[in-house]
Amino acid sequence: MPSLKEIKGRIASVNSTRKITSAMKMVASSKLHHAQVAIQNMLPYETMLEHILKSFLAAEAEAHTVFDQPRPVKKAALVVFTSNSSLCGGFNANTIKMMMHAIDDYAEKIGRENVEIYPIGRKVYEKAKKLGLNVRGDFSALADKPNVNQCIEIAMELGGKFYDGEIDKVELIYHHFKSAGSQVLTRKTFLPIDIESELKADHERDLTSIIATKESQEYLKKRGERQTERQQEEVKPLNDNFIVEPDMDTVLSQLLPKYAHLMLYTALLDSNASEHAARMVAMQTATDNADELLRQLNLQYNKSRQQAITNELLDIVGGSVNN
Repeated sequence: MPSLKEIKGRIASVNSTRKITSAMKMVASSKLHHAQVAIQNMLPYETMLEHILKSFLAAEAEAHTVFDQPRPVKKAALVVFTSNSSLCGGFNANTIKMMMHAIDDYAEKIGRENVEIYPIGRKVYEKAKKLGLNVRGDFSALADKPNVNQCIEIAMELGGKFYDGEIDKVELIYHHFKSAGSQVLTRKTFLPIDIESELKADHERDLTSIIATKESQEYLKKRGERQTERQQEEVKPLNDNFIVEPDMDTVLSQLLPKYAHLMLYTALLDSNASEHAARMVAMQTATDNADELLRQLNLQYNKSRQQAITNELLDIVGGSVNN
């Protein structure tokens, strides 16, 4: 049995660790709130632009461009979103695992060397470099400070390569933020634009709460299932008779880049919010574990102290009897 001094040392150590995890939980909670506000400010514009573009393309049979026409895949690109730091549970590990599954899928058809990786976040950048993958740049700064201008640059680079035939398919791998307690790991086609994917798009989010209890997670899961059931219907155009001014090419040349920029920026904001939510939950779990460990150590300390007092009393009583 450990001595009282050893137990007191462990209690002090666990207390110090608990202070750190509790502080990190509060910091992550504050950052999560700011990330939720950023999504809330951007989401209405992104959702409506997506709906207008896809409904327009679905309604106009001749409204097809090189950006929405699938073609045989000979080269592909993956834009993978992780964080720059750790202590956020399985957030980074799960994303990297899905990236490796995607690479394996492409490796069987086109070879691993024909898959380009655009890493957004230091964790995925270091992992891709370590594995010797075809890494195209380092965008770690975006993981901490989302920047729409740099997202536009990446989207323009990917769009240019797709238009020139250097890349035949682009996919995004990121965590879709639904609530503080639910982040869905998503593998989504970026290019070519999938007109039918609007049915599967999940815009149901909880951007006001930072509570991540089991009860709230179950509620959000059931609400999401009900929402999915209500959305099982065909895509309908906004208007059966579009009047295009000045011409089709001009309209599409304005809509498509805006949609691509926002799609990438939305994924970045989702990943950023999911990182803070995952870290908040991880630190809350660590704090709860520290509380439980402190309870056990205090109980053990009290038992040991009581045993020491009892032994001293027995020694005193035994000595008096001998005398």
